[in-house]
Amino acid sequence: MKIEFATEADYDYIMDRDRHIHHALVKTKINEKEIFILWDEDEDEGSRVGWMRYGYFWDNLPFMNMIWIDEPYRNGGYGKKVVHHWESLMKQQGFDTVMTSTQSDEHAQHFYRKLGYVDAGALLLDTQPLEIILIKKI
Repeated sequence: MKIEFATEADYDYIMDRDRHIHHALVKTKINEKEIFILWDEDEDEGSRVGWMRYGYFWDNLPFMNMIWIDEPYRNGGYGKKVVHHWESLMKQQGFDTVMTSTQSDEHAQHFYRKLGYVDAGALLLDTQPLEIILIKKI
């Protein structure tokens, strides 16, 4: 697997899969190097298999917003690898804590806990299941 920052050439790939972000913000995230593209190098020409997008909670804590792995590549270790890659990059940049969240009805909460994230709180909105906030010291 190869992990690279997304470029403008990845815009359509991301937009076809990310329904949680306003389209205008994707270009900003690409320019700010806040989206990674995951590549499968085992295929002949290499192909995108997923992406990870992040930002900053309170403008100073790295916050992983979303990981997407295309269906045929799920459970192949791509998610774990990109999380470790991101955590390493955040540590190199001087951060000692990272965050993420997931809805209480999603299996992702178990994935993050296996990677060392611990529950730090929750957010309850009228229209969605409980959002679990997770944090990790790196």
